[in-house]
Amino acid sequence: MERTLSIIKPDGVGKGLAGEVIRRLEQAGIKICAMKMVRLTLDHAGMFYAVHRERPFYSSLTEFMTSGPIIAMVLEGENVIQRNRELMGATNPKEALPGTIRRDFASDVEKNIVHGSDGPETAAQEIKFFFNDLEIQH
Repeated sequence: MERTLSIIKPDGVGKGLAGEVIRRLEQAGIKICAMKMVRLTLDHAGMFYAVHRERPFYSSLTEFMTSGPIIAMVLEGENVIQRNRELMGATNPKEALPGTIRRDFASDVEKNIVHGSDGPETAAQEIKFFFNDLEIQH
């Protein structure tokens, strides 16, 4: 079984879309084995998005991710990284397929409702950032 991290970003929580995102994950047969609501500090957001530190959008991204609470989840299932990414849709909601979370609800590339790990190594690092082993149900 593969695991990945999924985040409902501040815009998704603020728009009351957490239930809809969770519903879509569960309808797709994806198991949620850990979940918590947190509010990132600027330092935590900076650590989480350190890979983007040199990119022009880094500052606005970290500010956005600290603008309200987020919901972090550990998802589990066969090929769950790819399946979650398909449910989310393209980063740019204008390029996302109809019926995806980002196409249906996102306003722009940054405020795009959800985050999902892009590969197994990233997933392992991102899961450890938010969760310890006791918090993840097996």
